[in-house]
Amino acid sequence: MPFSASQAANNVSVVRVEGQLIVANRQELKQMVQDALDQGARRFVFDFTPTAYIDSSGLGALVSMSKRVRQAGGDLRLAGLNEDLRSLFELTKLDTLFAIFETPAEALVGY
Repeated sequence: MPFSASQAANNVSVVRVEGQLIVANRQELKQMVQDALDQGARRFVFDFTPTAYIDSSGLGALVSMSKRVRQAGGDLRLAGLNEDLRSLFELTKLDTLFAIFETPAEALVGY
Protein backbone atom coordinates (compact mmCIF):
# COMPACT_ATOMS: atom_id res chain seq x y z
CA MET A 1 0.00 0.00 0.00
CA PRO A 2 1.51 3.36 -0.99
CA PHE A 3 -0.14 5.25 1.89
CA SER A 4 -0.21 4.81 5.62
CA ALA A 5 -1.64 6.97 8.37
CA SER A 6 -0.75 7.36 12.01
CA GLN A 7 -1.73 9.65 14.85
CA ALA A 8 0.83 12.05 16.25
CA ALA A 9 0.46 14.14 19.38
CA ASN A 10 -2.40 16.65 19.51
CA ASN A 11 -4.59 14.54 17.20
CA VAL A 12 -2.57 15.29 14.07
CA SER A 13 -2.95 12.69 11.32
CA VAL A 14 0.39 11.94 9.68
CA VAL A 15 -0.07 10.48 6.20
CA ARG A 16 3.00 8.85 4.71
CA VAL A 17 3.14 8.76 0.90
CA GLU A 18 5.49 6.06 -0.36
CA GLY A 19 6.85 5.82 -3.88
CA GLN A 20 4.57 7.85 -6.11
CA LEU A 21 1.40 9.90 -6.02
CA ILE A 22 -0.06 9.33 -9.46
CA VAL A 23 -3.34 8.93 -11.32
CA ALA A 24 -3.49 5.24 -10.41
CA ASN A 25 -3.49 5.79 -6.63
CA ARG A 26 -4.64 9.36 -5.98
CA GLN A 27 -8.24 8.30 -5.31
CA GLU A 28 -7.06 5.99 -2.53
CA LEU A 29 -5.31 8.90 -0.80
CA LYS A 30 -8.31 11.18 -1.23
CA GLN A 31 -10.54 8.51 0.32
CA MET A 32 -8.14 8.06 3.25
CA VAL A 33 -8.30 11.78 3.98
CA GLN A 34 -12.07 11.89 3.58
CA ASP A 35 -12.47 8.96 5.97
CA ALA A 36 -10.27 10.75 8.51
CA LEU A 37 -12.33 13.95 8.12
CA ASP A 38 -15.51 11.94 8.62
CA GLN A 39 -14.03 10.61 11.87
CA GLY A 40 -13.25 14.12 13.12
CA ALA A 41 -9.63 14.63 12.05
CA ARG A 42 -8.87 18.23 11.15
CA ARG A 43 -5.08 18.49 11.14
CA PHE A 44 -2.91 16.63 8.66
CA VAL A 45 0.79 16.34 7.89
CA PHE A 46 1.63 14.63 4.61
CA ASP A 47 5.06 13.00 4.84
CA PHE A 48 6.66 12.89 1.39
CA THR A 49 10.08 11.71 2.65
CA PRO A 50 9.78 8.34 0.83
CA THR A 51 8.13 9.86 -2.26
CA ALA A 52 9.99 9.95 -5.56
CA TYR A 53 7.36 11.31 -7.94
CA ILE A 54 4.08 13.21 -8.08
CA ASP A 55 2.28 13.60 -11.41
CA SER A 56 -0.18 16.34 -12.37
CA SER A 57 -3.17 14.33 -11.18
CA GLY A 58 -1.42 13.85 -7.83
CA LEU A 59 -0.91 17.61 -7.56
CA GLY A 60 -4.57 18.13 -8.39
CA ALA A 61 -5.56 15.65 -5.71
CA LEU A 62 -3.47 17.53 -3.13
CA VAL A 63 -5.15 20.81 -4.05
CA SER A 64 -8.56 19.16 -3.81
CA MET A 65 -7.76 17.59 -0.43
CA SER A 66 -6.40 20.88 0.89
CA LYS A 67 -9.61 22.65 -0.07
CA ARG A 68 -11.75 19.93 1.50
CA VAL A 69 -9.73 20.02 4.74
CA ARG A 70 -9.92 23.83 4.94
CA GLN A 71 -13.69 23.76 4.33
CA ALA A 72 -13.96 21.40 7.29
CA GLY A 73 -12.07 23.92 9.44
CA GLY A 74 -8.78 22.06 9.29
CA ASP A 75 -5.23 22.46 8.06
CA LEU A 76 -2.95 20.38 5.84
CA ARG A 77 0.84 20.66 5.90
CA LEU A 78 3.45 19.03 3.67
CA ALA A 79 6.84 17.77 4.77
CA GLY A 80 9.87 15.90 3.47
CA LEU A 81 9.78 17.00 -0.16
CA ASN A 82 12.97 16.07 -2.00
CA GLU A 83 14.70 18.66 -4.17
CA ASP A 84 12.82 17.67 -7.35
CA LEU A 85 9.43 17.74 -5.64
CA ARG A 86 10.16 21.06 -3.98
CA SER A 87 11.08 22.49 -7.40
CA LEU A 88 7.82 21.13 -8.81
CA PHE A 89 5.83 22.90 -6.11
CA GLU A 90 7.75 26.12 -6.72
CA LEU A 91 7.30 25.97 -10.52
CA THR A 92 3.56 25.36 -10.19
CA LYS A 93 3.29 28.03 -7.46
CA LEU A 94 1.75 25.44 -5.15
CA ASP A 95 4.36 26.38 -2.56
CA THR A 96 2.15 29.43 -1.93
CA LEU A 97 -0.89 27.24 -1.23
CA PHE A 98 0.74 24.78 1.17
CA ALA A 99 2.80 25.18 4.31
CA ILE A 100 5.92 23.15 3.44
CA PHE A 101 8.37 21.90 6.07
CA GLU A 102 11.72 20.14 5.80
CA THR A 103 10.70 17.23 8.03
CA PRO A 104 7.49 15.82 9.49
CA ALA A 105 8.81 16.67 12.97
CA GLU A 106 9.14 20.34 11.99
CA ALA A 107 5.61 20.30 10.56
CA LEU A 108 4.27 19.02 13.88
CA VAL A 109 5.89 21.80 15.95
CA GLY A 110 3.27 24.20 17.20
CA TYR A 111 0.43 22.26 15.59
